[in-house]
Amino acid sequence: MALPRTAHVCQQCGYRAPKWLGRCPECEAWGSLVEETVGPASARTRAPALPATPWPDLPRAESDRTSTGIAEFDRVLGGGLVPGAVILLGGEPGIGKSTILLQVASRLAEDGREVVYVSAEESATQLRLRGERLGVRSSKLRVLAETDVDAAIAASRDARARAVIVDSIQAVRCAELASVAGSVGQVREAASRFVTFAKAEGVPVVLVGHVTKDGTIAGPRTLEHVVDTILQFEGDRHHAHRILRAVKNRFGPADELGVFAMTDEGLRAVDNPSEVFLAERPDAAPGSTVLPAIEGSRALLVEVQALVGEPAQGNPRRTALGIDAGRLALILAVLGRRAGLDVAARDVFVNVPGGIEVAEPAADLAIALSAVSSLTRRAISRHRVVFGELGLTGEIRSVSRVEARLKEAARLGFTSAVVPYSAATAVVPAGLDLLPVRHLLEALDAVGGA
Repeated sequence: MALPRTAHVCQQCGYRAPKWLGRCPECEAWGSLVEETVGPASARTRAPALPATPWPDLPRAESDRTSTGIAEFDRVLGGGLVPGAVILLGGEPGIGKSTILLQVASRLAEDGREVVYVSAEESATQLRLRGERLGVRSSKLRVLAETDVDAAIAASRDARARAVIVDSIQAVRCAELASVAGSVGQVREAASRFVTFAKAEGVPVVLVGHVTKDGTIAGPRTLEHVVDTILQFEGDRHHAHRILRAVKNRFGPADELGVFAMTDEGLRAVDNPSEVFLAERPDAAPGSTVLPAIEGSRALLVEVQALVGEPAQGNPRRTALGIDAGRLALILAVLGRRAGLDVAARDVFVNVPGGIEVAEPAADLAIALSAVSSLTRRAISRHRVVFGELGLTGEIRSVSRVEARLKEAARLGFTSAVVPYSAATAVVPAGLDLLPVRHLLEALDAVGGA
């Protein structure tokens, strides 16, 4: 007997039911049944066996990447759009996802490429209001206000589109599924059909994805596995700067980063992010250091600020913005045990201005010296950068890409750098002096005991 076109399938054991159940009768898992499309059992015939292809005979890619016309966007993608690639762009509401994709669509259309923008959340009139503000005019850009997946794919195929943008994957739905748009089954089935279309036609497809309260992309985890690239749009809606970060990229480096500024005419690429992040750095202020951080393929200079308060009554507060809170607790413990500093009973606040997240251990020494500088109220030289990983015994460990960090520091006019002792053999740019240190106490002496 043929199965129905749709069924609710348990994601734990594979049990199928004709309607949704709160609990799987087979494995007794709660909330595990998801509506999926299924074919008749008679259609499950064994596919003919295909021979394995020797490595030298594998086909080569014939098409080059397509530039989006926005340098920072191309950088994060690894050089541009790859034919047949499926890209998932996530970010909080109002962060600028639709704005930057409309700009990308406009640039591609201006270069003579047919682009289909599937607007499932806004009407065509609403989208045009934004487009007029951004200066969109090309007739090569076609807008389809549609929520049906098959209709969107058919329209893209009829238009011979060379790029398709879907805004958003949570707003489109498959007619065969009875569940509402945005449900797990709808998102997975819609994404699967767009992936099939992209691979078959060799057309790059960009899917906009909503995010949950904790910042992860909403929908089933399988959605992140079927796409080729995941981009995360970060930033504060109350500030001008936005950061586009590659979380996954099958065709380029992961963790690449692009910086944009929100203006009245849309998002503008920032060519020199280091100058932007340090533009408002105070002069001779205790608790401030400059860190040459590595983000993707580039070195960025960011400011690390710390504020150490007076001894607190009860449990002291530990607040970390832009760095890992667990890392801050480790650094403060080392300062107390290895340097004999009274920080255990004090409130400590650490911030990386500009909305950037610094996750690498190379920030340890900059965080530690910022905290000590705030505690002693002695400023660190404005022309000095600091980086190095801090061990539990107080030792300063080596970090990666030392020369790239030093080169960026010298380019912006810094004259000295406190670095791990292992970096003493690095090629140093002219005008930059190294202060290599082995231990936290040596680092404190190098910056004048701050």
